[in-house]
Amino acid sequence: MGEAMELEIGGRVVRVTNPSKVYFPDTGFTKLDVARYFEAVAPGALRAVRDRPTTLQRFVDGIGGEAFYQKRIPRDLPDWIPSARVAFPSGRPADEMCPTEEAAVLWAVNRGTLTFHPWPVRSADTDHPDELRIDLDPQPGTDFADAARAALELRKILTELGLVGWPKTSGGRGLHVFVPIKPRWDFVEVRHAVIAIGRELERRMPDRVTTAWWKEERGERIFVDFNQTARDRTIASAYSIRPFPNAPVSAPLHWDEVDQVRPDLFDLTTMPARYAELGDVHAEMDAERHDLTAALALHQQDIDERGLGDMPYPPEYPKMPGEPKRVQPSRARHDTDEADAAHPE
Repeated sequence: MGEAMELEIGGRVVRVTNPSKVYFPDTGFTKLDVARYFEAVAPGALRAVRDRPTTLQRFVDGIGGEAFYQKRIPRDLPDWIPSARVAFPSGRPADEMCPTEEAAVLWAVNRGTLTFHPWPVRSADTDHPDELRIDLDPQPGTDFADAARAALELRKILTELGLVGWPKTSGGRGLHVFVPIKPRWDFVEVRHAVIAIGRELERRMPDRVTTAWWKEERGERIFVDFNQTARDRTIASAYSIRPFPNAPVSAPLHWDEVDQVRPDLFDLTTMPARYAELGDVHAEMDAERHDLTAALALHQQDIDERGLGDMPYPPEYPKMPGEPKRVQPSRARHDTDEADAAHPE
């Protein structure tokens, strides 16, 4: 796999072992190509994960091998890479790495990391998110163009609520919109804000957008995945490489690009040139943090005026206060029909 190489970045030297190992068989991209990519976009990649507990999605044998998520810090974490303790929904704690230097990104890359999954919190306060993240997920029959259309309407709603969103491609078919917020609200409250925003988007685009948790109810619409804001759920960071044949990347966008681009325009080979020309187009994202009061008032309005309660959590979560039953609608109907048949009037 070739002799190890050394890359110098930010005043540190990072070793890259097995640099010629092929990570992407269809294109021939190697581990060194991945390292050189992250070297080219290092300031932006670090900005997206700085001071955040970060899960590493590792592909030590490339995308054709077995991947795994590393949540806990490895024993050989260098002493210059800090960590922070987070708590999972079960209450179990874990210490995750919190990159503060560009070299930390490359150190993780040398361990096979392609995709970084940072928590929406900072190491100083891991119970109060400072990012509200909205995942616009195309369902079968829809595509990126549909997600872009939804994102532009979403932007209007955010503006009405006093919020500013920052869009990026997911690296797949979808779009992410991140909103920097003041770290005043806990995970449950931030999730409620996303549910309220998603429901408002659904009301404005009922034929194109859905908040239905159960797949059988979504249809050919864009799903606002509100549970991506639940505790310990993460979204691929900006500039992360996704494990698909052409090595696409999650690309930060200007709003005027959202309906003008395609996600396949951004990959391991094209993003360095874009970055060299434009820099990190989300560099100023953390300059202002926003207030969720209006979004949470909309959530309360949904409860008081529309009779809408909470939504189901992911199946591995403990039962949460106010949560409806986690039974898919078709199963609930089947059980009701069987009960009616067993106990006719």
